Amino acid sequence: MPTLSDLAVRHTALDHADLEWMHSLVSDWQLLADLSFADLILWIPLKDGSGWVAIAQMRPTTGPTVYHDDVVGTIIAKGERQLIDTAWDERRICREGDPDWSTGVPVREETIPVRRTCGGEPECGDAGHRYLGVIQRSTNLSSARTPSRLELTYLQSASDLAQMVAEGRFPFSGAEPILVRSPRVGDGLLRLDRAGRVTYASPNALSAYRRLGLTADLVGAELGRTTATLCYADEPINENLMVVASGKEPRETEVESGGTVVQLRAIPLVVGGGRIGALVLIRDVTELRRRERELMTKDATIREIHHRVKNNLQTVAALLRLQARRLQVPEGREALEEAVRRVGSIAIVHETLSHTPDEQVDFDDIADRVIAMASEVSAPEAQVTPRRIGSFGVLRSEIATPLAMVLTELLQNAVQHGLAQRPGRLEVTVSRGPDQLDVVVSDTGAGLPEGFDLEATTSLGLQIVRTLVVGELSGRLSIAPRQGGGTEVTLVIPLPRSDAWSEGIGRAGLV
Repeated sequence: MPTLSDLAVRHTALDHADLEWMHSLVSDWQLLADLSFADLILWIPLKDGSGWVAIAQMRPTTGPTVYHDDVVGTIIAKGERQLIDTAWDERRICREGDPDWSTGVPVREETIPVRRTCGGEPECGDAGHRYLGVIQRSTNLSSARTPSRLELTYLQSASDLAQMVAEGRFPFSGAEPILVRSPRVGDGLLRLDRAGRVTYASPNALSAYRRLGLTADLVGAELGRTTATLCYADEPINENLMVVASGKEPRETEVESGGTVVQLRAIPLVVGGGRIGALVLIRDVTELRRRERELMTKDATIREIHHRVKNNLQTVAALLRLQARRLQVPEGREALEEAVRRVGSIAIVHETLSHTPDEQVDFDDIADRVIAMASEVSAPEAQVTPRRIGSFGVLRSEIATPLAMVLTELLQNAVQHGLAQRPGRLEVTVSRGPDQLDVVVSDTGAGLPEGFDLEATTSLGLQIVRTLVVGELSGRLSIAPRQGGGTEVTLVIPLPRSDAWSEGIGRAGLV
């Protein structure tokens, strides 16, 4: 399905600033739909002025919907829906007198012109605003009954918000983006007057304040002072709370008392140029914050485990290195030194994991440290300086650990055998796609021995590489002579689709 931006670019004359305003409106118009108990459809005039295109749609969570099918992308001609044309031409909210029964269900139709307040853009002219489209508000009246005080408050608040949309005052220009987990109408709603006193409290909002410790009635109370008394009796008052609780600015904050955490979001109501009050949405997020704290504790525990594993591996490497120094047999000393490097490559991965909040690591840093280790073991006369070309990006720990060992073995093998006692180049070239990682380790050394067979090799290092690549990473491994001399090892490693692919792209380059 085409997005709002796709439809706007294809069919309308909206510019970038207009689109940003539309995105802000659509990101927060669930509030208007829920307060109205109505479906919303956003219509934008076509480029040639011959009709309208629907670029967004929202259904209410507080009442029955009118449109069971999606209408986004629908194009209608001018005159086909008179209320839309009237709202656009006369720049006012239009309400139909009698319900529409054409679908078999009584539907009340209203239209709201969408106006953007400009910041001095030339296209706005001296008026300082632009009209961008029309919101069609359709209410299903099939379950109509005598409205309760809650419903009357909702409808009055919806009327005020609709007027703010028509005046270009909603969404709020320059306000912080609304979080996905922000309170919704059904979570709890307070209506404040201009002085910040509560004129209505929904049952859910009142329950949230009861859990904070409120024993008196909330209606008639000054929200800021009441909340501060409940939550900040023995400590300095959060200044952000007073701004939110007064309803003067569109902000969010959280308060906590007695183990209960409540989130508040203020929506100032500014109609006809003056502030008439505010809506404050309330949500009890106690359980959500408890789970987040548990996850943070688990993350810290996992990082501490990785840190301790790294320390233990470094201790093992130190013991092996100490033992190697006491050996008089060259072959035994060399075997222990190789084991030290293998253990060290694993320790590098765990050290990186100990600094990250999840089980993913930026493998470029690990690869560079492994490459530096290979450079240290090369003979001074060989003057081998390995380098990396391309970016590994972010990898899961179950891929990073074996891959670090594979790189250690291949680089060490190239330095000690292919490039021993002679200068040459050693490169690690990386190419990452959406579902696989291609790595080529190439050197300009002596090349492969006569009759080399990967399947029959007795080299422990190559056996480790083959086991890790094929058996653990489910990848493919090939070793062949390099064109122009030397050896080229190619690894093809499949990546899960959920890997952080986007974090690895764009950083490819020469290191």
